Amino acid sequence: MDDSTPAVSVKIFGVGTAGINILEQIAKSALPGVALAAINTDAKSLATSSATEKIVLETKPARGASPNGDPKRSRAVAEENLPKLKQACEGVDVIFILAGLGGGAGTGISPVLAQAARESGALVLAFVAMPFDLEGNRRLKQAQQGLEHLKNTADGVICLPNQEILKLIDEKTSVVETFSILNGLLAEGVSGVWRLMARKGLIEIHYTDLCALLRERRGDSSFATAEAAGATRSREVMDKLFAHPMLDGGKTLAESDAVLVSLTGGPDLTMTEVHRVMEHINGKCERAQVIMGAAIDEAFRERLAITLIAVRRGVIHVEKSELPEEEQSPAEARATSSDNLTNHLLNQENGTRPNSRFVPPAPEMPQAKMEQLAARQTRSRKTASKMRQGQLPLEIISKGRFDKSEPTIHKGEDLDVPTYIRRGVALN
Repeated sequence: MDDSTPAVSVKIFGVGTAGINILEQIAKSALPGVALAAINTDAKSLATSSATEKIVLETKPARGASPNGDPKRSRAVAEENLPKLKQACEGVDVIFILAGLGGGAGTGISPVLAQAARESGALVLAFVAMPFDLEGNRRLKQAQQGLEHLKNTADGVICLPNQEILKLIDEKTSVVETFSILNGLLAEGVSGVWRLMARKGLIEIHYTDLCALLRERRGDSSFATAEAAGATRSREVMDKLFAHPMLDGGKTLAESDAVLVSLTGGPDLTMTEVHRVMEHINGKCERAQVIMGAAIDEAFRERLAITLIAVRRGVIHVEKSELPEEEQSPAEARATSSDNLTNHLLNQENGTRPNSRFVPPAPEMPQAKMEQLAARQTRSRKTASKMRQGQLPLEIISKGRFDKSEPTIHKGEDLDVPTYIRRGVALN
């Protein structure tokens, strides 16, 4: 078998418009033994692709509008075409997924494709790009949601924030050149991992070791690539590597749990150069497990290339209760409700109850009891309506200086007695 042919089968999927553009960049490298596939919901975008396999995810007629730009619709379309995706992943050992997150196809299809690939037994690595800040909050929010779904399905996700590209360009760099740089960085990352598995050399990283490393952690990953030539290539390549925006001046390495290093050089690559490079990298990785491979390629004579992948362990499971209602399927919503009920019953058994400012509603009352209560309230209202203030017990005890005077009698009435008493009028 040729040294350039990998011992494992590799397939690269470009998903959506951005993913297909990155795939075209990789196609220029002509990686031996690698199958290229393009996936989209729009057949027109696949017409000019150089991929050997083109997959159009068609929608059901009843679904109506095109899913372009809508991650939820694109995900639903991918789930409808799940058998087609699984068939495309059968018999492949390593699958790379290339996509730009924030739009419709890349954000919605990639997690479903990753799940299909894993169910087929493949190691799944996703290389994705996040939106620029100028693209707006909506795309950024969609990209973050898609990234969480992808982390939950792929073995490893390597994310390149487009905003970091601004550190590599100047004010005169055009928009076309900017996206070309972005596509080139992601293509270099894929090529570096491919070289790690394909080339035989001084030190090899076995496929099983790579699977164990990524599947054990399944967290956030960053990558960086650098290349130098000449007599001082080992020093220059390290300067370029640590200046890479994705490593944040070496801070990323210090926070990583595992670091994968792939060195590629020509037959003139010396052990001293390998030692010098790894000594610098190990110095930055205080608590990380470092795994390195050194490959020999005749095309890299007098050159030295490094591809570095830093993996940070992360909690990739998305709690269903944290997802918006529209992100949960009916089955997930029922499972969440069941979990909440179980936790509530457990809290009652433990004698713990959450504090509440509100009084729970009264239990339902039988109809007969309600009628009895209504009759009682009616009688109370009638009794209350009959209650009036009685006559005050007022009587004249003394007339003062007129006590001995003769009473004033008119028509048989004593006018010295107040009128309300003579007429029997009660004071209310």
